[in-house]
Amino acid sequence: MVKWGVLSTARIGREKVIPALQKAKGVEVAAIASRNEDNAKKVAAELGIEKAYGSYEALLADPDIDVIYNPLPNHMHVPMTIEAVKAGKHVLCEKPIALDADEARLLLEMPDDRFVMEAFMVRAHPQWQRALEIVESGELGKLQSIQAFFGYSNQDPQNIRNKAELGGGGLMDIGCYPIVASRYFFNAEPERVVSLIDRDRNFGTDRLTSVMMDFGEGRQAQFTVSTQSAPYQRINLVGTAKRLEILIPFNAPAGEETILRLDSGSVLGDGAIEVERVPACDQYTLQGELFSRVVQGEEELPYGVGDAIQNMEIIDAIVRSERNDSWETVGSPD
Repeated sequence: MVKWGVLSTARIGREKVIPALQKAKGVEVAAIASRNEDNAKKVAAELGIEKAYGSYEALLADPDIDVIYNPLPNHMHVPMTIEAVKAGKHVLCEKPIALDADEARLLLEMPDDRFVMEAFMVRAHPQWQRALEIVESGELGKLQSIQAFFGYSNQDPQNIRNKAELGGGGLMDIGCYPIVASRYFFNAEPERVVSLIDRDRNFGTDRLTSVMMDFGEGRQAQFTVSTQSAPYQRINLVGTAKRLEILIPFNAPAGEETILRLDSGSVLGDGAIEVERVPACDQYTLQGELFSRVVQGEEELPYGVGDAIQNMEIIDAIVRSERNDSWETVGSPD
């Protein structure tokens, strides 16, 4: 049994990740910490967690904890992950891993015997794995274009996603997902990027960001993310022969089947679409089980710090593109 501790009582932990981990095989959520001990005790009681700590440091010092889940605000991801690794813990850290690639590189200095993984739960979902199988089978022909949209509406000035100084904004919060998707399905890295960004005049955060990524060899990815739009998400994988559509690619509903739509285009509209239904699951549960198997030595780490740094390199290039009004070359994680 792998014992997990959770840093903070953040909403994503309370409502999604902790309940999912509590359903995971080989996982025990044994402790939770908050800067407010009463709050930690309250959440622990609500979720049936044995230990509650009034500081993050107290949790990291608990010798019984094997894994730390870090859902803290973006600017605390690297500092607290480093502290957790120094305390001998493995870390599953929420995305984005850092505020920029240089900060993310600090994680390279950590001991190699501790695992650090960025929490892109989507990679654990069978719908992504099945979609990749279809791409790799050649059924789409040559994969030429990946198109994605991810949007929600949040105009609360107190929400951390609307605080630029804490790493808020659409690109950092959700833009990292279509970036990961493009890298995952192309199995390649973009060479250059260009962006068009609209910023909220009050928050200073990007509220509407569109990006083109050049993967070379005629492969392109385009995505738009928004924090002030009608909630919507979709991925289209367009090949020379067929198109594959993932209907809910990022926030796949827990406990419900998901849908892939394969289209030959022989009839415009939906006339030629074949529907494949992926059985119900909870991607957060699967992510927790995966990382626990890695910690126990039963499975190889699927991606680590280098992958997280590369994602930040792409985000950094997108930001430079806005500043310089130009295509920007993507740096290397090394």
